[in-house]
Amino acid sequence: MARWLFEAGIGEVRAALVEQGRILEIHIEPESPSPRIGAVLEARLIAKADASKRGRVRLAEGEVEIVDLLPGLTEGAKLRVEVIREALGEAHRAKPLRVRPTEAAVRAGPNLLERITASGLPVDRLGNGPDLLEQHGWSEALEEAESGLIARPDAMLHISLTPAMTLIDVDGGGAPAALAIAGAKLAGETIRRFGLTGSIGVDLPTTPNRADRLAAAEAIDALLPQPFERTAVNGFGFLQIIRRRQRPSLMELIAADRIGFAARALLRRAGRAQGHGALELIAAPAVIDRLAAQPTWLDELARRTGTIARLRAEAGRPISAGHAQRLQS
Repeated sequence: MARWLFEAGIGEVRAALVEQGRILEIHIEPESPSPRIGAVLEARLIAKADASKRGRVRLAEGEVEIVDLLPGLTEGAKLRVEVIREALGEAHRAKPLRVRPTEAAVRAGPNLLERITASGLPVDRLGNGPDLLEQHGWSEALEEAESGLIARPDAMLHISLTPAMTLIDVDGGGAPAALAIAGAKLAGETIRRFGLTGSIGVDLPTTPNRADRLAAAEAIDALLPQPFERTAVNGFGFLQIIRRRQRPSLMELIAADRIGFAARALLRRAGRAQGHGALELIAAPAVIDRLAAQPTWLDELARRTGTIARLRAEAGRPISAGHAQRLQS
């Protein structure tokens, strides 16, 4: 049976939905003052709705777009709004919160632990015991999300984030029909695992046989949970999927702040470093600078490990190649 593994990290919380030794979904929620989906906030209308029924309101977080704005409100009026899309810090452009009017009471949106608990599946809260996330391939999956390259024996995916859509290119050897089906299966699994949403284009090998194209599309239907919409696979092997976009995908989260992502991943490794000597964190200068600018993170690391960490910048080291070690006393 599928179950959630939840870990309260430093600077972020993490969860993985696992089943039979595999990670089905990965979720990371960094510390952020930005409201989450479902939050209800006080707002003030600063621009009335246009023909698209969209206007703008001012929150403590700044000006944001409001949809489904009811007529009759004047500029300057106070109202309550519910967050229906979280802020998206895309690599190409930032998208602010999107909200809609509501009469509900002011509240915070559910956090990651509350969301996975509401799924009804068992939740294992991880502590200092065996690293169950790593046992299920956590680091390897994050490397795939960071690089956009997912390689399996029967298919390979190259994933690119663009302003218009997420593009998934399927590559590999063998007969085009078999590769199309294998690539479609891997694409469906990856879309779910990394939480890819919005408009997603999947470029499969061209297969002239309509039955083969239908089998590839059905492979995605079997693996990708509803709700979503998709097109048929056209004669050129292209399939488009639409999933409701509410929060950043794992790949977007990493792309928007690679240094912060690497810094928090290093803290996770540091917290599990073996030994009893002084703790040293070695990383690229940008990562060390980010850690030095977050004293609360380092204080929490000291509390968990029982020692104050030394930070050492190493020029030329890749951002993602931070290392934590215990020094001999």
